[in-house]
Amino acid sequence: MIQDPAQAPPVLAPPVRSPEAVRPAARAGLAALQAVVVGKDAQVRRAFAALLAGGHVLLEDLPGVGKTTLAKGLSRILGGSFQRVQGTNDLLPSDLLGVHLWDAKEQAFRFQPGPVFCQVLLLDELNRIGPKTQSAMLEAMVEGQVTLDRSTHKLPDPFFVIATQNPLDHAGTFPLPESQLDRFSCSLHLGYPDREAERRILKGEAGSERLDGLRPALDLDGWQLARAAVRAVRVSEAVMDYAERMVDRIRTGGGFCSTRAVKHWLGLAQAEAWLEGRDFITPDDLQATLADTMAHRGSLDDRRLSRTDRREHLARLVKELPVGWAG
Repeated sequence: MIQDPAQAPPVLAPPVRSPEAVRPAARAGLAALQAVVVGKDAQVRRAFAALLAGGHVLLEDLPGVGKTTLAKGLSRILGGSFQRVQGTNDLLPSDLLGVHLWDAKEQAFRFQPGPVFCQVLLLDELNRIGPKTQSAMLEAMVEGQVTLDRSTHKLPDPFFVIATQNPLDHAGTFPLPESQLDRFSCSLHLGYPDREAERRILKGEAGSERLDGLRPALDLDGWQLARAAVRAVRVSEAVMDYAERMVDRIRTGGGFCSTRAVKHWLGLAQAEAWLEGRDFITPDDLQATLADTMAHRGSLDDRRLSRTDRREHLARLVKELPVGWAG
């Protein structure tokens, strides 16, 4: 079932051409989003950092805790198009990617784009989608394009995926393969709001009712500048050495940690450093983003650990592994 929610045409943000002006505008957009998705500042910031780093986000949570509000809010801040696809076991690849239709007037096949052709795509209950349709998203999430019938179609840029996953013991779910999980730069858990935040939502002072007040923080060219600035954040040899030693520790302990995962980890750390106003990352940035980047990527030892156990295991690694050269 594909939903294309009615929304007002996005308000265009004023053009930003100066790299110095991009960061304050992005920070203002983050603050506005945190005022809508209340009580979850850390998770909203991490999702925002993933957007800046060019990654995608997996939300593992119960229904009704703000996942859709966060996705719609990010689309409003980005200023681009938004699509929501509800995962079902009979969803076909063409339902996501699109299809070539015969145009009798032109006597040729014409490509009809699917909902994946947008700036922000919410894949709700991704693990209710069958494996064949799940695999249809692999090329889109990594290469930003779709190949159908020997024709390649570029996706909008920026392209950002937020997917939700139900607990695996829920009926009608399919475990996500590691190749699919590895496409997500981080996994987040919103959880229930605290009492104060929930009261604000119930009174209409925050939450989905306040989405209409969000405006694009930057135009699309401005977001390109912001992403380029994030990629330019320096990673020193000493910090790279610490990252590589942490990766070795995860792998030798039986954990799955691909080179793509390491790039996602560094990208999130760069985005966090950039939001802090720095042009270099520190081991603190890497330590703060490690669990969100690695917790969803396969088992960390011979047991099939829960996400909570994985985060606790990663937190122990952070404490055990010295930051200095000795290891």
